[in-house]
Amino acid sequence: MNRRRSAAAAITVVCALAVLASPDLLNRAYAAPMPPPAPVVPLAAPAVLGAPAAPSPPAVPPPPVELPPGAGPVTKDGKSLDDIRKEIDLLYQKAASATDAYNLADEQAKKQSAEVVGLAEDLVQGQLRIDALKDQAGAAARAQYRGGGLPPEAQLILTDDPQLFLDGVGRIQQGQKATKDLIAELTAAQEDLKTYTADASTQWQALEASRAKKERAKKEITRQIAAAKKLESSLAKEERARLARLEADAAFRAQSAWLGSGALTDINRASSAPGRKAITFATAQIGKPYVWGAEGPSSYDCSGLTSQAWAAAGRLIPRTSQEQWRLLPKVAVEDMRPGDLVIYFQDASHVGMYIGDGAIVHAPRPGRNVTLAGAGSMPILGVVRPDI
Repeated sequence: MNRRRSAAAAITVVCALAVLASPDLLNRAYAAPMPPPAPVVPLAAPAVLGAPAAPSPPAVPPPPVELPPGAGPVTKDGKSLDDIRKEIDLLYQKAASATDAYNLADEQAKKQSAEVVGLAEDLVQGQLRIDALKDQAGAAARAQYRGGGLPPEAQLILTDDPQLFLDGVGRIQQGQKATKDLIAELTAAQEDLKTYTADASTQWQALEASRAKKERAKKEITRQIAAAKKLESSLAKEERARLARLEADAAFRAQSAWLGSGALTDINRASSAPGRKAITFATAQIGKPYVWGAEGPSSYDCSGLTSQAWAAAGRLIPRTSQEQWRLLPKVAVEDMRPGDLVIYFQDASHVGMYIGDGAIVHAPRPGRNVTLAGAGSMPILGVVRPDI
């Protein structure tokens, strides 16, 4: 038990500070004034079967110094850097929620667009069918006209040949049935055409609604990201460097508290074969940039990464983190295994893939790259398993 706790403590340092894995973050973090460094501990990717090793920064900074609320560096506007960090985090969380709304509307628009196209094809085929039936009815009318305008029954009565009379009765009965069938088919085709038209109108309205949702979500994403970037750019260079260190410190504390709570009882549970394939794909994307709405191959958002990773493993899962949380089977956090998806925040607006050793691979937010992080470095909503 002591050995496992010691391992977990070491993993806390390794995984939680993986937010520093991108070069720009490293440079900014180490540019900040720091106390004398603690012994250097190399940062390596967790050992996961089938997963390539991730790039390692040169060293892990010393553990953060606990500060009372509101303490720490203060900007020229009178706000503490920690308050600014929380404000920036909140703006990016709002952008993530809007991104999920955008992705869902995009998926719905694609589906509805395909349905509209299918209904349009049905309308064309339905009209062709009605035209063909009308041609058949016209042919019958022309045949009657060629018979002197008399209906077949009247022509039959005028015949003197008994055999022709009997043969004619059979043909009349067949003709009457054919006429009834023709009328019934024509009526059904016209009703189908009305249904196709109504369905097409409904689907078109739904498509337009989804497009409008996409545009609203796009504006909200742009607004929140612009506000976050403006807030960060208002800081001096030294303040931005300290802000990066505060971000790392907050992740370290959250991961330490999570592992220390005993929430994860087995950090190296065995993954499934599809789970290993998904991990291999996801970890191979490390270093690629986060772009909202992206699902590869050169960039990803959080759910774009997880959905494509599981698609590479042969399992199609919902596109958005909120739909992944809503529709995929849930498992207890203490029972999660590599390949499972960890859903974050109360609105399920972020997702990462658990890869073992208390770590996840995820696409964090705009301005960051796909990277490793401590699984407990953000508030966990729950865990889902795509391959139950």
